[in-house]
Amino acid sequence: MTHIFVNVPTNDLEKSKAFYTALGAEINPLFTDENAACIVWGDNIQMMVLTTEYLGTFTDKQIIDPRTHAQVQIAFSRDSREEVDRVLEAGLANGGSEPRPAQDYGFMYSRDLDDPDGNGLAFLFMEPQAAEQGPDAYLAEQAQA
Repeated sequence: MTHIFVNVPTNDLEKSKAFYTALGAEINPLFTDENAACIVWGDNIQMMVLTTEYLGTFTDKQIIDPRTHAQVQIAFSRDSREEVDRVLEAGLANGGSEPRPAQDYGFMYSRDLDDPDGNGLAFLFMEPQAAEQGPDAYLAEQAQA
């Protein structure tokens, strides 16, 4: 079984931990200390929020400032549009920002959320039929209904 661990930088570890737990994630204390926090989204998906200095020990490359440079956006599916909105509201209330308006494609609804450090997240809901059929077939079927 594959597990996903995503590493992102932070300038304020405690603020990051509060932000991500407000979104519904949990903290794994076994992999959390003064340099890092293990943010658990599910059985196979964890994020390591690392102090910028500590993340710098993992690479010889320059650590970018996520407030000014985008390198990756981490997208999470949700079970409904309402759940997408709920997560965004929790993020906005806990130091996050919404860099652009919600995107509604008919078959998919998504909203972007930058964490307090500027790391890019997205939360989306896709109609189950669109996920099974593909968006073009789903939209064509909806147009005929």
